[in-house]
Amino acid sequence: MSATYSQSMKMAIGTSTATVEVVDVYKRFGQTQALDGMNFTVAAGKVTGFVGPNGAGKTTTMRVILGLDRPDRGNALVGGQPYRSLHRPLSHLGALIDAAAIQPSRTARNHLLWLAHSQGYPASRVDEVIRQVGIESAVKRKAGGFSMGMRQRLGIAAALLGDPPVLMLDEPLNGLDPEGIIWMRGFLATLASEGRAVLVSSHLMSELQDTADHLIVVGRGKVVADTSVQALLASASRGRVTLRTSAREQATNLLAGTGATVAVTGADSLTVDGLPSEQLVSLLTRDNIPFSEVSAHRASLEEAYMELTRDAVQYHGAMPTEVAR
Repeated sequence: MSATYSQSMKMAIGTSTATVEVVDVYKRFGQTQALDGMNFTVAAGKVTGFVGPNGAGKTTTMRVILGLDRPDRGNALVGGQPYRSLHRPLSHLGALIDAAAIQPSRTARNHLLWLAHSQGYPASRVDEVIRQVGIESAVKRKAGGFSMGMRQRLGIAAALLGDPPVLMLDEPLNGLDPEGIIWMRGFLATLASEGRAVLVSSHLMSELQDTADHLIVVGRGKVVADTSVQALLASASRGRVTLRTSAREQATNLLAGTGATVAVTGADSLTVDGLPSEQLVSLLTRDNIPFSEVSAHRASLEEAYMELTRDAVQYHGAMPTEVAR
């Protein structure tokens, strides 16, 4: 890729508005209200996690942003404009919606060359994105033989072709091995640090906790929470205490008797809600119940997410019952 071309691409990032706006979007499919007033903004310079239960409307929202589905009401804008109206759209928004949506008989490089040609980008740009995502050794292989993780990398390379100020990735961590997940985590952070708006849909809460700066949590077609990861974790942690004790059952009975909510979180650990740590220590000491730790509870992103979406889950599996022998 020539220095002049590379410089012009970087200047485009700086002068473009790196935002996505979803404004009061409604979408119905038959009797199903897929989107019910979806409303949020994806800001520049951040990795924004887009999470919610199955059927919450995440993929439909992304398809509306890309102009693949028309909303019944509302607007989705990229840099202040509908995606359909953008000239050379890959230079405004790069997207990975379905990593399997590739022509299996094409080699990885030819797949990217075809996309680049459609947008007027030189072959040198294809070679650059191939290096960025680390698939140099596989570019001559047919894409149909790729693993899921390799398809994800190829899809991300395609999304990067136009060096866009906005990236939208649907479940990009699926199929990646541990090394790939670590790479992806750092790669997304780098993209955001360059001033891009990065929207990442994922069901892997543990990975988003280490990747996302901001979260948009959705359920039943609308936004449930729009907040920073730190603020959400702080809210979910507030007022809870972690207790480690070798007398778990005895401690549980004592603390539950005070009206506190007690949850078993491990062989020797409990989470206590509704009882200040000072009072908890006093009660344990009074009844000679041994303990090795009493500390402010630090909620995981998965805990916070489950609390927020408990009423938005549409499909509940039954708890397994004991099998007759």
